[in-house]
Amino acid sequence: MNKIEKLVYDLVKKTPWLKLFIRNVYQGLFDLLPRKKEFSVNPIRIKENYFYGFHDTLPFSESNDKLLANKLYFDLRMPLKGESLDVGFFLLDNGKFGDYVKVGESLSWNYHKGCRLQWLTVDKLIYNTVSKEGTLLSIVYDINTLESKEVCMPIDSVSHDGRFATSFSYERLEKYMPGYGYCYEDDYSYIDNQYPEKSGLFLVDLKTNTSSLLVSLKKLYELVKEEIGASVSNHYVTHSLFSNDNKYIAFFHRWVGDDTRKRYTRFMIYDLAKKELFSLPTGYMVSHYVWNENNEIIVYCNYEGIDCHVLFKIEDLINSHKVAYPRLNSDGHQSFLGNSKFVTDTYGDKFRMSKLYLVDVNTSEVELLASVYSPNKFQTKIPTKHIACDLHPTVSKDGKYVCFDTVKSGKRAIALMRLN
Repeated sequence: MNKIEKLVYDLVKKTPWLKLFIRNVYQGLFDLLPRKKEFSVNPIRIKENYFYGFHDTLPFSESNDKLLANKLYFDLRMPLKGESLDVGFFLLDNGKFGDYVKVGESLSWNYHKGCRLQWLTVDKLIYNTVSKEGTLLSIVYDINTLESKEVCMPIDSVSHDGRFATSFSYERLEKYMPGYGYCYEDDYSYIDNQYPEKSGLFLVDLKTNTSSLLVSLKKLYELVKEEIGASVSNHYVTHSLFSNDNKYIAFFHRWVGDDTRKRYTRFMIYDLAKKELFSLPTGYMVSHYVWNENNEIIVYCNYEGIDCHVLFKIEDLINSHKVAYPRLNSDGHQSFLGNSKFVTDTYGDKFRMSKLYLVDVNTSEVELLASVYSPNKFQTKIPTKHIACDLHPTVSKDGKYVCFDTVKSGKRAIALMRLN
């Protein structure tokens, strides 16, 4: 954002309806002008009617010869109960799309986080769906034996040794953050309770197929009740992710009032070995993050009164610092390339151009990787219909490729671009 855009954004960001109104009018005016030319450092290959979803898990296989993807049969509206998408992966050959291998279907999905399809091990993947009885659960699928098994709960993220997964109430998430949960009921939402004692962040043991409550919503509420006072607020958990050494689980504790667009967030870290919980100093505003292998987190949040990207050193918090500010002064979805660089995107600017940047956390150098167009028809215009297509970039482990979702062709598609 330029200085004027940033000034206006900071003035209206706490009033969601006004922020969206100004954005829509502003972009609508620039729609009258000629479109900006797209740019990319290397050719972008796409497959229409496919997408992956969120940036915090990796669609690339260990050997970069497979790429997880969901196949769509409709677009531009939210899925209803009983409407499915295909789950599977593309075969890759030096960064080129090959055949799509379908492994199953999911009935529990959305456009932003998909069905949480992700690699569990080198030869197994996991995703969320609904049983024949209408119960939310997850499926583990072996791509070699073609065998699958049910897991007792839907999952959010999995540990890097493939043993555990995080979970929470997707029914509760959908009510208080529409477009990110599922339109199905579950047994642990306690939807009429503002901060239930029996719901919160769960740990699922994928070996024994059992689950346990790690942190309750009641406990999370009690940590902030003196600060938020007697205001009516409904609490929930979302955006959970294991550190690469499986020592920590990061997650968001969020709460909303009657207007679900106006939410408050604490960035929580749970130490699995010590069974201790602590928060990061993010000023009740935090949106997206990922871990690197040094137990560091790159996150977009409010830090020292400024909304920016921050590198939090979890085991050396005093040396945490802002990254690339004010060069990057807007939200984005990050993916690490090694431990000292990350790729992030931006939302569409006044010309509806979304950017991909490569950022160095030590020098704050920023390199433009791509600028792609997002048509107006894919813009989310009301809170309950999150059809927008964020880029959600993810970088392969060897750093050669970036995968992202795009609507540059006028259709939702999964994209692949070589980085080096």
